[in-house]
Amino acid sequence: MRDHIRIGTRKSALALWQAEHISAELKRLYPNITVELVHFNTKGDRILEKPLAQVGGKGLFTAELEEAMHKGDIDIAVHSLKDMPTELPEGLTLGAISAREVPYDALVSPVYKTLDKLPRGARVGTSSLRRQAQLLHVRPDLKVEVIRGNVQTRLSKIE
Repeated sequence: MRDHIRIGTRKSALALWQAEHISAELKRLYPNITVELVHFNTKGDRILEKPLAQVGGKGLFTAELEEAMHKGDIDIAVHSLKDMPTELPEGLTLGAISAREVPYDALVSPVYKTLDKLPRGARVGTSSLRRQAQLLHVRPDLKVEVIRGNVQTRLSKIE
C-alpha cells in the first residue's frame, strides 16, 4: 500500500467536493496515508459556448485526467460517473463507485415547484441529451435550451 495518493480532480465545486469526500474516505480506511488533490482545468471546463455533443461529448471532462494517470502524475481520478465515457482508454479501469445520495434529477425554479406546474412553452435549460429527451417526452411543449457551466454558473442563469 502506498503512503501517499495523488487524486486528480476538476476544479468545479462539485468535483472538489467529490474528491475531498474520497480523500476523507481513504484517510478513514487507511489512517497512515496522505492524500493530495491535483487540480485540472479540462477542455470541457474551457469550452462553454457550445453544446457538449458538438465539441466531443463526455470525454471532454476526462481526457486530461486520463493522460495524467498514464504519465504517472496522479494515482487516481475522481469524477462523476454520469459524465464518464462508456469505454475507458486501455490501461485504465473503473476501480470504485462510491455510495450515492439522492440519485434523481432536479427541477430548479424560483417559482414553479414541479415540471407539471411550468407554463406551456416554458424554457428549460440543460446540457444533457438524456434530460432533453426525457423532458420533451413528458412535456413536448417545453422549449429546451442548452445551458453549460458548473452548477453555480447554471443556477445563476435562472430567470
